[in-house]
Amino acid sequence: MKNYSTIIQSIITEKSSAQQALGQYTFLVRRDATKIDVKMAVKAIYGVDAAKVRTIITPKKVRLVGRGREMTKRPLFKKAIVRLKGKQTIDPNKIKEIKPKKKK
Repeated sequence: MKNYSTIIQSIITEKSSAQQALGQYTFLVRRDATKIDVKMAVKAIYGVDAAKVRTIITPKKVRLVGRGREMTKRPLFKKAIVRLKGKQTIDPNKIKEIKPKKKK
């Protein structure tokens, strides 16, 4: 899997902002991404090493409207909580610049 397609976006909430002080960052990831894929994507995108990756699949939230009709309020998604090694920090909204390789 491509490293840049694994992580969709960072999740910024009150809880995730408090966890950033502890070196834990939360990302919205693809459903088929594994922990190893997320770890390699963080290394490629932000240039830091991940010590631990936890993944969570949140169920969709459905509400009944009318007679037996369902309305989806929140889709099914997967998020990953990444703990960085040591005292490393990142800005989850900024991506490290990729330097193009020079052709000979």
